[in-house]
Amino acid sequence: MKNVRLGIIGMGNIGKYHADYLLNNKVSRADLVAVCSPNTAVLERCQPLRIFNDGEQLIRSGLVDAVIIATPHFQHTTLGIAAFENGVHTLVEKPVSSHKADAEKLVAAHQKHPGIVFAGMFQLRTEPRYLKIRKLIQEYLGMIVRVNWINTDWFRTEAYYTSSGWRATWRGEGGGVLLNQCLHNLDLLQWLCGMPARIRGFCQLGRFHKIEVEDNVTAYLEWANGATGSFISLTGEAPGTNRLEIVGTRGTLVLENNKLTLTRNVTDMVEFSQSAKQGFVKPETKVEEIPFENAVLPHAIMTQNFVNAILDGEPLVAPGAEGIHSVELANAMLFSSLLGQTLELPMDSAAWADRLNQLIVESKFEKKVVKVATDDFAGSFRK
Repeated sequence: MKNVRLGIIGMGNIGKYHADYLLNNKVSRADLVAVCSPNTAVLERCQPLRIFNDGEQLIRSGLVDAVIIATPHFQHTTLGIAAFENGVHTLVEKPVSSHKADAEKLVAAHQKHPGIVFAGMFQLRTEPRYLKIRKLIQEYLGMIVRVNWINTDWFRTEAYYTSSGWRATWRGEGGGVLLNQCLHNLDLLQWLCGMPARIRGFCQLGRFHKIEVEDNVTAYLEWANGATGSFISLTGEAPGTNRLEIVGTRGTLVLENNKLTLTRNVTDMVEFSQSAKQGFVKPETKVEEIPFENAVLPHAIMTQNFVNAILDGEPLVAPGAEGIHSVELANAMLFSSLLGQTLELPMDSAAWADRLNQLIVESKFEKKVVKVATDDFAGSFRK
């Protein structure tokens, strides 16, 4: 195989974005040959590509070596499993599944087909700012003691939620701001700091919008080593804040307003405390601004990595199986809030699947869909 024949299943905002950079040759050795959508108007604009209105039909067509799955959340698992079973390499948009139990099914299905490349679209892992933070954590920061992420610059209007019938519903998405907007941040949180041991979530459903799912979240996290943290996000705050603060025994990292600052402790703070002869002294510090550039077309970088993994065996930036972690964090924050109690991780995936199904069955919410102005979707991407 010299080139990978790609198909895209789902031609909504993100699917069309993937198609655009592929058709503009931003990924080498990749040929977009087929697309799939239930929207016939969208498909008419995709000629001369082969078009399908059924994702599994595209997978079984023999026309593609690999697919990008960019459908509503609940279809990710069934389409991913169908791709594995038909020998088709698979790159799944976030979330890899709508809930942890489905993610477990997807990961288990892939384990039966180890020759198939399974990747997740977690493009923020390619951003130099987070690569530098990860390196500093691993090589310098010492033991992490506190993590706080105020992540509230996800403002969405009522028009956004009424633009599609599946958006912000239990049946269509399986959740709100956590599963939709924040999955990349939750992926980074565990990629940088590891999975916490327990979570207590406080979520408000429809606080700022006429929706049935969460749009306001504050969560407390605790790691096995005693480190603590908080994660705050909502879609109703303007202008919003995006501030990530990671404190280790040897210093503090702060990322805010496109600026990364490292305040180094000359001496490890725990060692200093134990050896100091005075009561009100602190370790000397040095403040350093860490420069970084922005990744150029990070989605294309991830797709290039996917293609290289298929053709060359290149290690994946985001193996698909790792996508279960961000799904679990999102599910646990919401489930903890609904239960009114702290959850130990790993969480009981079957218990949340049952509760989510109950929310779907008992929902009386009537979604009003209104045609809205076409926005620049790429403008919604966050660093």
